[in-house]
Amino acid sequence: MQNSIDPRIQKLRELRAQSLVAGGEERIQAQHAKGKLTARERIELLLDAGSFREIDAFVTNQTSGIRMSDQRWLTDGVVTGWGTIDGRLVYVYSQDFTIMGGSLGAAHAAKIVKLQDMALKNGAPLIGINDSGGARIQEGLASLVGYSEIFLRNTLASGVIPQISAIMGPCAGGAVYSPALTDFIFMVKNTSYMFLTGPDVVKAVTHEDVTFEQLGGALVHNTTSGVAHFAAESEGDCLYLIRMLLSYLPSNNMEEPPFVKTKDDPLRTDSALDSIVPDNPNKPYDMREVITRIVDDGRFLEVQEHYATNIIIGFARLGGHAVGIVANQPAVLAGVLDINASEKAARFVRFCDCFNIPIITFEDVPGFLPGVAQEHGGIIRSGAKLLYAYCEATVPKICVITRKAYGGAYCVLSPRATRGDLVLAWPSAELAVMGADGAVSIIYRRELANAEDPAAKKAELVRQYQEEVTSPFVAAQRGFIDDIIEPHETRPRLINALQMLRNKRDTNPPKKHGNIPL
Repeated sequence: MQNSIDPRIQKLRELRAQSLVAGGEERIQAQHAKGKLTARERIELLLDAGSFREIDAFVTNQTSGIRMSDQRWLTDGVVTGWGTIDGRLVYVYSQDFTIMGGSLGAAHAAKIVKLQDMALKNGAPLIGINDSGGARIQEGLASLVGYSEIFLRNTLASGVIPQISAIMGPCAGGAVYSPALTDFIFMVKNTSYMFLTGPDVVKAVTHEDVTFEQLGGALVHNTTSGVAHFAAESEGDCLYLIRMLLSYLPSNNMEEPPFVKTKDDPLRTDSALDSIVPDNPNKPYDMREVITRIVDDGRFLEVQEHYATNIIIGFARLGGHAVGIVANQPAVLAGVLDINASEKAARFVRFCDCFNIPIITFEDVPGFLPGVAQEHGGIIRSGAKLLYAYCEATVPKICVITRKAYGGAYCVLSPRATRGDLVLAWPSAELAVMGADGAVSIIYRRELANAEDPAAKKAELVRQYQEEVTSPFVAAQRGFIDDIIEPHETRPRLINALQMLRNKRDTNPPKKHGNIPL
């Protein structure tokens, strides 16, 4: 005789199955038709197979607001829980657009808040997958209170655990502020967008006609606004990139970044670096090639690749250890620092410092970008942000000057005087208030005006200035740089320096927090 199933177990199974179908097959198909995965499909792709453990699957909305009496969906539009990525614990929530457009109400927010608290207490990264119409209008102020509680926890967790946001659909109004408070924002081309006010409101107020993609699409926020950090070709690509990013990050601020063994010889040299910097100081070269020739296996995960491209930031490994890289890009605006580049680099430096990631700086900077727009836009304040970030950072900081290190920009990019731990220079380095040509034109204005052959006289004075002022050997004589190295030996020298600095201890004066020039 077959045993009958306990009715309570039967109810459990029925409710579990009901929660898995979300808003129903028709809405799931509509999601797929837009080129989008469902909330659960995204989690399955993101996490190690079979590792996800869901909580609050039976939560439903309890608010009896306008047209809400018949809206009792299990999960209330967000799937929450934990799992692993490469065997390491992570917490994840994924908004479900098939249930009330993924809109956030009180119960929905409470689920996210519970997960945030768990992630913070247990010291593991939090990943939010956003696909939501925003605040649930029917619940009124309760939804805004829910957002505020989420924002508070984003702020409290900042610098304690890595927080990552994936935008995989709409993210509008107040909903954008949780991603904006997290460390990294991923977007998917053509299917995700972020904005405070939508196209209809923009048209009503400013009379501008603009599409969702033009207003807040992935390319806009990765090239123009700088709000986002990665633009993925597809949702699968986006989730893969998140896994890759996490491979460089510790689980929390009390841990070191994960070590990954490499077959790339730590003593490997690269003779191509000896000729990569052109003899003509005004000729560009690609700093990315410098980076990839030095780091383990040539692998470099660039962050904000399409924004403020005159500076490069991203993660790599040296001798198996994760490092953050900041580098001027001579191929774009000669590598000059401007408002956007300064702020882009400053935030990255502060992130690395939060999570014990050493910072390698490759410097080739002619100065700050001149112009009325830059001055009126606050380049002084923006440059000070980068200066503040480097000065405040206590992680190992190594600077390699490949060519130009001029003026105030030299002071900003981690010299010895701002607690840089090691400053190395290539023989092609030039260190001064300004380039030799400009300096000679100012210092020797009268001599040049009275010279029989001004061009020849200037060339002679430029050579003299280079030998006596801008030469790296002059800086080395005064201890402003620690060593001059041949470019091909940069990789082994950096790995050795990181080993030397592994037990570095440095602190800032006791205080509640500093007042960075925002």
